[in-house]
Amino acid sequence: MTVKEAPGKGLFVQSDGDLRLNAYCDADWGGYLQTRHFTTGYFVRLGDSPIFWRTKKLQVVARYSAETEYREMTVIVSEVIWLRWLLRELGVSTPSATPLP
Repeated sequence: MTVKEAPGKGLFVQSDGDLRLNAYCDADWGGYLQTRHFTTGYFVRLGDSPIFWRTKKLQVVARYSAETEYREMTVIVSEVIWLRWLLRELGVSTPSATPLP
């Protein structure tokens, strides 16, 4: 069962857990070798709890996977900046920078 299929279930975020943000992103074109369309995605955790993610098939044709990964990194960086602002407004301090491995 996915979160989308059961919106009333929600996500569990531990109150006593680590409050570090961790962000991950990737791009892949393995499934679309003929059209060269990439699938991209990102995932953000607050401590051990997932808080948001996204995957999508890009309509833009890229020549290199690095080009697409850089585009996805700019998206996730802007999302992390917004999320850090939101956490600060809610009174939650994030103790360190957000790594993007």
